[in-house]
Amino acid sequence: MAILNIRIIGDPVLRTVADPVTEFGPELEKLVADMLETMEDVEGAGLAAPQVGISQRVFTYRIRGVEGHIINPVLDNSEDFQPDEVEGCLSIPGLGFPVRRFRHTRVTGVDVHGNPVELEGEGMLARVFQHETDHLDGILFTDRLEGEDRKAALRAIRNANYDSITEQTTSKRAKTVGSSFGAGASFGSAQ
Repeated sequence: MAILNIRIIGDPVLRTVADPVTEFGPELEKLVADMLETMEDVEGAGLAAPQVGISQRVFTYRIRGVEGHIINPVLDNSEDFQPDEVEGCLSIPGLGFPVRRFRHTRVTGVDVHGNPVELEGEGMLARVFQHETDHLDGILFTDRLEGEDRKAALRAIRNANYDSITEQTTSKRAKTVGSSFGAGASFGSAQ
């Protein structure tokens, strides 16, 4: 397994609708294992394949001891909302704002072997399912903001030197980031 580099805002893969997974086998199993390891390394609550540069409909999650992955997820959300909570994103370091999310989510999809998966979640788990599925649709949490929060987030992104942040992030992760050919380190914080 390997720790993967996390793509930072500005990378086009984060704004691209990911392709459905159609091939199952060792490569997909390795991707999911590497994503789980990367997510754990950066203490993230979730990680979508586009965040590691792979435009496929896969995400991993870990909330309060509940860990797993979903491939080709489809969400069925409740009509009511949970209280807004501050969200951050490993792909937008240093930025966090309250985001409106549905109270309950049922997600269906498959696992790495193509077996059907159905999960339900409320609170933070529902929030993660929605956040990570947004990534698969090329949507960032900042796109969900409204009013002054949206203006403040866009201003912060505009004023941030993400070239510098990307360089700093890469430097911090360089000790443990790996590939199929070796191991290395990572950066990030829990969402």
